[in-house]
Amino acid sequence: MKKVTVLGGSGFLGSHVVQALGEAGWKVTVLDLRPCPALPPGARMLVGDITDPAAVAAAVKGARAVYNFAGIADLGEAHDRPLDTIRVNILGNGVALEACVRAKVKRYVFASTVYVYSRSGSFYSASKQACEAYIENYRRYRGLDFTILRYGSLYGGRSGDSNIVHKMVKEALSDKRVTYFGDGSEVREYIHVEDAARMSVEALAPEFRDQNLVIAGHQPIEVRGLMEMIREMLGGKVRLVFQHRDAGAPANTHYHRTPYSYTPKIGHKLVGRSYIDLGQGLLRLLDEVNAELARSPKRARR
Repeated sequence: MKKVTVLGGSGFLGSHVVQALGEAGWKVTVLDLRPCPALPPGARMLVGDITDPAAVAAAVKGARAVYNFAGIADLGEAHDRPLDTIRVNILGNGVALEACVRAKVKRYVFASTVYVYSRSGSFYSASKQACEAYIENYRRYRGLDFTILRYGSLYGGRSGDSNIVHKMVKEALSDKRVTYFGDGSEVREYIHVEDAARMSVEALAPEFRDQNLVIAGHQPIEVRGLMEMIREMLGGKVRLVFQHRDAGAPANTHYHRTPYSYTPKIGHKLVGRSYIDLGQGLLRLLDEVNAELARSPKRARR
């Protein structure tokens, strides 16, 4: 059976990729700081830090492919913690690359972002730029094949409050309002995490060796449009609040209309043959978050 290791496989996207790999017939090893919530039958769970060379070496031993989802993934958190972002994202990536070379791994798959060469994204995008540069040089000088996956705006199950769509849905259900810092004209291409996970597995195909791939949604939509969809799904009983940023507001690390700026390192968009419609995906998320709120002792509906 083909063996694959997923570093950071317990997080939002990583756990869905672990699940998709198991469904595709891979024998999966996960390395993360906490247990994976979707470990497939026969998978191996290792608790450890990506900056620990011994832990990473043990995790990637015998693997044909290695995915790296580990690190600080929230833009706001990365902005507020630049040194931790350097240590976890950049150093952790270097530790993983070195371990893969020594273990003779055939493909290194790295989770990057559409922000990578954007003027937005603050220290998060800077860390991804550095990681991509190291990956390309490990291919050039160490012969390690790679695939870089540049993800767009993800949403779906197991996302948590750091995810903007999850946060909107939760606020709509609990407080009957949705608050957004901006005017709502910002454009996003939301992709359901299950679609992104499936395409992440498809990216192991030979034709995607040493390629940069963009994994984003099919339906560009203004943020205001997304908020209005949530409101309509809840019978119109949700107030939409748009706030301008002030000195006390979080730093604006997001892009407005597009994450792209001119760069010679173009990523090719990977398009799935089928996908979860945004409306259907939102309905599923509403159901999941409503169940979470029902289980919470702090639930307070207005």
